Amino acid sequence: MTIRVVVAEDQELVRAGLCGIVDTAADLTVIGAAGNGVDAVRLACQELPDVVLMDIRMPDLDGLEATRLITGSTTVRVLILSTFDLNEYVYAALHGGASGFLLKSSPPAALLAAIRVVAAGEALLAPTITRKLIDQFVAARTSEPPRPGSDPLAAITTREREVLGLVAEGLSNPEIAQRLHISPATAKTHVSSLLTKLGVRDRIQLVILAFDAGLARPRSGRRPS
Repeated sequence: MTIRVVVAEDQELVRAGLCGIVDTAADLTVIGAAGNGVDAVRLACQELPDVVLMDIRMPDLDGLEATRLITGSTTVRVLILSTFDLNEYVYAALHGGASGFLLKSSPPAALLAAIRVVAAGEALLAPTITRKLIDQFVAARTSEPPRPGSDPLAAITTREREVLGLVAEGLSNPEIAQRLHISPATAKTHVSSLLTKLGVRDRIQLVILAFDAGLARPRSGRRPS
């Protein structure tokens, strides 16, 4: 199956380069390109691609707001591309529904792999960003008072709470399996169940929910990958 991609980038040369890279892969095809956020939203809602490659700094409507509009009204998945790995961009993009964040300095092969990962329903972050992401959530949870209201995790089991906490630490399914002495297949099943019960799109959104709910806590000596 061919993965259909929309490229949203305001710089014409960069946009043409990204389209060219994507079209070098036999399993990927560019079905549209946008030079601003308004056109990106229009194309995404009209063409319903599998993935939108979204620049952050664009005229008329920035990539963060365009991402929020796209993910809020469609099932299209968004992969953010940026020259910068500034925290506020990452967190705003992920809270806005983005499924991944990749630096423009990444090699072409990494870009193509990232598109495939996001199209398959997984979440992706550049390695330099993952540690910052989790550290930011830790800092937020230690500086903010608990949020009032009903427990957003009420629908999940005790075992699923354990799995969710480990997902928030940055552990992969095999690492979760090893920690809990279960099979990788069982760990994957628990993660899939969490996605369904909590109504989120991917592991990144699970991390956000875990920290927002106060479930996850920093563990000394653990450095998420």
